[in-house]
Amino acid sequence: MLRVMSEASEDYDSQILPGDAPSDYERYLNTVELLELQKAPDERVHRDELLFQVVHQSSELWLKLATSEVEEAARLTEAGEVAEAARVLRRPLRCMRFVTDQLDMLEELSPWEYQEIRKVLGHGSGFDSPGWRSLRAQLPRLGQAFHARRREAGLTVAELYVQRRDNDALYRLAESLIELDEWCQQWRIRHYRVVARVIGDSVVGTQGTPVEVLGRLVQTVVFPELWEVRNELTARSKAESG
Repeated sequence: MLRVMSEASEDYDSQILPGDAPSDYERYLNTVELLELQKAPDERVHRDELLFQVVHQSSELWLKLATSEVEEAARLTEAGEVAEAARVLRRPLRCMRFVTDQLDMLEELSPWEYQEIRKVLGHGSGFDSPGWRSLRAQLPRLGQAFHARRREAGLTVAELYVQRRDNDALYRLAESLIELDEWCQQWRIRHYRVVARVIGDSVVGTQGTPVEVLGRLVQTVVFPELWEVRNELTARSKAESG
């Protein structure tokens, strides 16, 4: 009864977290600082700078989360918690969907008017994305942890797929890895197409790198052995059928 009275008398309009923002929501999320990270209207060379900055800044946040979750999945796999690692990997997969889908917003930029924004980017380039670099740095560790567990189970990659019902958690982890690899590749493809659509595919980017280089990178994969095993399984099935 005392607890109910105490809750009823609590002033929910007052702030209890430290800070100067007018609400605990704003204090917890640091919204004042967050919303000041974009150029003010009088600082922009074109109003679409806000669109450009919001897309890229939010991408860095999603990539930061993706990196953290991949790191956790690697740790879990190293500890033998394979099923939990596969579950955790659903999160970076969603992150990669988000950062890929929001590239659509950049196609709202006028190719001519974007040239004004491009003049104030300096040598800035997507190659310098800290979120993308940190994610790529964590992925090999995850792959190594997966293969350590696979070898521990006495399985080749092909046998893992053939005997998947007896090794369900490890199989699900393998499929999460290839799906994550696929979404990284999808991001590369989408990024290249957006860049080509906005500035062209036969020009040099802000860092001095030809846009066509982005096109060549779209075939890059992190876990080639998981892609190659598909060929092996198809050949094996054909041989057994013959």
